[in-house]
Amino acid sequence: MMQGISEDDLIATLFAPIAGPGALGLKDDVACFTPPAGCDLIVTKDALVAGVHFFAGDPPETIARKALRVNVSDVIAKGADPLGFLLAAILPGDVSLDWLQAFAQALGQDAALYSCPLLGGDTVRTPGPLTLSITALGSVPNGRMVARTGAQIGDSIYVSGTIGDAALGLYMRDDAPAWAAHLSLAHWEILRHRYLVPQPRFALRHVLRAHAHGAMDVSDGLVGDLSKMMRASGTGARVELARVPLSPSARAAIALDGALLETALTGGDDYEILCTIAPDQRASFEAGAQSVGVMVTRIGEVVAGEATSFVDRGGAQRIFKRGSFSHF
Repeated sequence: MMQGISEDDLIATLFAPIAGPGALGLKDDVACFTPPAGCDLIVTKDALVAGVHFFAGDPPETIARKALRVNVSDVIAKGADPLGFLLAAILPGDVSLDWLQAFAQALGQDAALYSCPLLGGDTVRTPGPLTLSITALGSVPNGRMVARTGAQIGDSIYVSGTIGDAALGLYMRDDAPAWAAHLSLAHWEILRHRYLVPQPRFALRHVLRAHAHGAMDVSDGLVGDLSKMMRASGTGARVELARVPLSPSARAAIALDGALLETALTGGDDYEILCTIAPDQRASFEAGAQSVGVMVTRIGEVVAGEATSFVDRGGAQRIFKRGSFSHF
């Protein structure tokens, strides 16, 4: 419990030191800054709720990083550069000053890492669960945003990094299922960390802007998010499941329980980049990704029609019980 400290004191002590120039020292009700000349403004918002997007007992440092990074991921998936963010921190009564200090310190470190300073926000009390709502701003040269709607028939479909680690990492807790006990400690820690702390592909943003027709980040599961992108683009897709990149840790878990493959493909929290690239741009896109140290894998093609299919090595289509995580 916080005793004898006001909201103004909290803001001045914890949040003003990590604010950017446009925040006006967090002494006003607004932020004020000039977007880069010749750029469009990108705006996104994600809210995280304890018990839904993270566990209330997770470390404050990882909660802070996740809250900012899921928003940064949306910005960079558009080929945009982060400009800053607004934070609404809706705090239950049992949040301590020590917790908030650790939270603010980690938030400031990530704000510096992703060139995305705090611009303002609000702090309020709630009788309900801890809730964090962030609005992130970014900029992209006029007309150059990589839209979800941009996939074109004949494009190759790529995904960054590996898929499914975070969804499997959700199980890496004290009440882990039986199969998790047979994982090595190294695999356990890798999967758990991918759940706790997303890794937005910040270095890939300019490569996307130069080469991608369409893109989005994978937040609710590869299967469902790809289907969303294809519907938005008015196209279909064919994905070869054997090509979907899985980490050694995910493969070790799936080897223990084959049903976990569906969890990995539909579970969400990957925050990898899903994009479509014209065939004549594949080599330059792959070279660009390699030059910034981001692994990308071609997993399928954009096709005519409305169907998105996922096929195994023998060409048989796999049907999933659910496509992605959904709040409703």
